[in-house]
Amino acid sequence: MSTDSTAADSWAEVLNRLRRAQGQLAAVIAMVEAEHDRKDVVTQLAAVTHALDRAGFKIVAGGIRQCLTERQRGRTPPLTEAELEKLFLTLA
Repeated sequence: MSTDSTAADSWAEVLNRLRRAQGQLAAVIAMVEAEHDRKDVVTQLAAVTHALDRAGFKIVAGGIRQCLTERQRGRTPPLTEAELEKLFLTLA
């Protein structure tokens, strides 16, 4: 599998996670509008948060993979180690 198709697959997975989170968030909004039990709303909201976190970590992992590939090819990576660390810590 080429690097380009790997990157495309990675973005496809991120989009899938984000669309799933979008659906979950819509459900949370509907629950709030219907004045559902707060415990149930918070449980669903936590699921949305988890889905968004996973999408973010998937993006960072793709960036790390891209940087490693570029270094192996003798090219300058698009992000520095410090930039990648900052992105990771943004999600932590």
